[in-house]
Amino acid sequence: MTTPSNSDSSSASNSASNSASSSGSAAENEAAVLTERQGHLLIVTLNRPERKNAINGEMLVRMLDAFIEADTNPDIRAIVLTGAGGDFCSGADLKEMAGGHQGDVAPGEIDVPARLAADPDLPWKALLRSWQPDVPIILAAEGAAIAGGTELLGATEIRVAGRSTKFGISEVKWSLYPMGGSVVRIPRQIPYTIACDLLLTGRHISAEEALQIGLIGYVVEDGEALAKAIEIGQQICENGPLSVKAILRTLRETNGMRQDEALEHEFTYGWDVFGSEDAREGPRAFKEKRKPNFQGK
Repeated sequence: MTTPSNSDSSSASNSASNSASSSGSAAENEAAVLTERQGHLLIVTLNRPERKNAINGEMLVRMLDAFIEADTNPDIRAIVLTGAGGDFCSGADLKEMAGGHQGDVAPGEIDVPARLAADPDLPWKALLRSWQPDVPIILAAEGAAIAGGTELLGATEIRVAGRSTKFGISEVKWSLYPMGGSVVRIPRQIPYTIACDLLLTGRHISAEEALQIGLIGYVVEDGEALAKAIEIGQQICENGPLSVKAILRTLRETNGMRQDEALEHEFTYGWDVFGSEDAREGPRAFKEKRKPNFQGK
């Protein structure tokens, strides 16, 4: 997988140990995306709670920088994507969209207009439409996960939501188009007729309905989505990283292939894993009744 080059990726999103679990509003001078490391897990928090984490230019830039960090740092094995202040994401900031990005002031000396001008594809990479980091992404949603919030959901592998979370691809209500990929992705993930219903009516659905139709995998009590997502992420991070990446690539790349083509395609990934040192460490640890020490080699 090709990693998009990005001169500011080293300054990605400001790390804040209390950002992912905070339910209060962020200070105005805080970055629009915050990151926190927990072992091999990277927690990425959308951080515009006063706007229900609506997406603006700064958020796009910092989201991409965080995803690039996960893709290029071999010590990061999974991402948890969440939102601050009790909401995941309410979609694009329509107020800012109407006025462009002229007022986009980004703490940390990121020149948002320049970054967007330098890479016209940056918004689509950040929204995980044209590129994805080579690690699994676990969604932890609370409150509003509407429009762009549900579009981001479609690019994640595992999805956890608080019981009161609302989902919806509502762009049609404003004569907009869901450019994050939902028109293509969602019908491949849930029954076609239900996807058509959601996309064409723009209606919102509850977490329970999202679970019933297979759009998400877990419903937990409000306020507990992040903890559950971290639990799942830590489980993934304990597994063989080469095996996880090979399975992830196969899942992403074979979606839509004929079965015989997909089975042929996955063979190389499988044999590469079996030829690794980690594939010898796993059975050795099992025999010795200890936890394996995987090195990603």
